[in-house]
Amino acid sequence: MESDGKTSPCTADQGLGVHDLDKSFGAKRALSGVSFQVAKGEIVAVLGPSGCGKSTLLAIVAGLEKPDRGGVCWDGQALDDLPTHLRGFGLMFQDFALFLHQNVFENVAFGLRMRQAGVSEVRRRVGEILELVGLPGFEKRDVNSLSGGEAQRVALARSLAPQPRLLMLDEPLGSLDRNLRERLLIDLGGILRASQQTALYVTHDQEEAFTIADRIVLMESGRVVQTGTPTELYREPKTVFVARFLGLENLMPAKIEARDGRWHIETPIGAFSIAPAGKPASWSGEATALLRPDEVHLGNAGPARLKGTVRQVSYRGRSNRALIDAGGLVLQFDFPANLALPRVGERLSLSFDPEQAIQLFEGETVK
Repeated sequence: MESDGKTSPCTADQGLGVHDLDKSFGAKRALSGVSFQVAKGEIVAVLGPSGCGKSTLLAIVAGLEKPDRGGVCWDGQALDDLPTHLRGFGLMFQDFALFLHQNVFENVAFGLRMRQAGVSEVRRRVGEILELVGLPGFEKRDVNSLSGGEAQRVALARSLAPQPRLLMLDEPLGSLDRNLRERLLIDLGGILRASQQTALYVTHDQEEAFTIADRIVLMESGRVVQTGTPTELYREPKTVFVARFLGLENLMPAKIEARDGRWHIETPIGAFSIAPAGKPASWSGEATALLRPDEVHLGNAGPARLKGTVRQVSYRGRSNRALIDAGGLVLQFDFPANLALPRVGERLSLSFDPEQAIQLFEGETVK
């Protein structure tokens, strides 16, 4: 509830609305001006490092915490004074929290019975939802006998069975090993879309967010720093923090001079000229330049060249990650695993188109 007694700024928008949330715990500010929306049927990932406010945000949306300012709405109606059990929202945690003394049927039926559904409806819905999550015929299975992946699916089935208006998932795959997590993540996205489930997916893992989400809300230190589709975030990070968090590490100091309607850029790896790309052509001064790794190629085919020494090559399954020393600046690139790279200590040539490969961050400098 807002501390000044005003109602939440809800509109007629359909789905979830989060408006100007502030929350502090003593001297620590957990959330500051957090706003975003989740349309019905949309999967939105809240992404950010540990301590950025994701869990506090989820607790406020669920009604487990009250904000100091701002509000949460559904279909334009304020939820500020509505208790958790009346919001019609579901919540799935990392540890699944299955009832170990009950079988699969009883676990999945729990929410339906809390809603006082009839016996035939419970039986029908449990069978229907187990089919959806790929566990048909599991009704009588002891949950203690389930594998990690099966337990995750039962937890999801239990969350989906009451048909919540919004399903909130708090790091739901965090306790699984990497191979199982990657496999189940794809299945999870398919299940949520097949059931047209509106979902808020909280994670610190950008690969998870990129795989499952229609849109991403990226947070840093209690604030939303960028929202957009996975493609929009990756192609156009707005800050150095966003770039680094998404694994774009090829950042370097740059000096920009605006001349003849173009930007002339001095960097540790060379001088380049690029179009202003939507920013004022008169912009000059210090900045940070990002060399996009996906726009750099082995060989001399591009208009700009970069020579360096291979410092490290690590095998990553479908790719090899190479660290290249370019005159004292170490850059990181991923190449296809079947591409023959020079050995550690040997020189190599790379090429790129500066118009596509270089992005600038105004007013931010790195060493």
